[in-house]
Amino acid sequence: MELDLASAELKAVLNRLRRAQGQISGVIRMIEEGRDCEEVVTQLAAASRALDRAGFAIIATGLQQCLTGMEDGSRTSEDRDEMRGRLEKLFLSLA
Repeated sequence: MELDLASAELKAVLNRLRRAQGQISGVIRMIEEGRDCEEVVTQLAAASRALDRAGFAIIATGLQQCLTGMEDGSRTSEDRDEMRGRLEKLFLSLA
């Protein structure tokens, strides 16, 4: 399953991942500076949520592309079953 990087959905995902990357860098800096544990954990939780949301958005985009392929008749029932299984496995890996 390849993702179309030109899609608006994936551009939003990339922005979210960049934001999470900044948050993670901030968490590292906070730990190095000996900042308050509660502040560090709060920022780490925010980064974790951002990563989870990015993962779900990627899966949703893949699902949308998969469904589009099913509608145009280019996939066999075996292809659809395999894709469903792969998407389910990806979804559960984030749950």
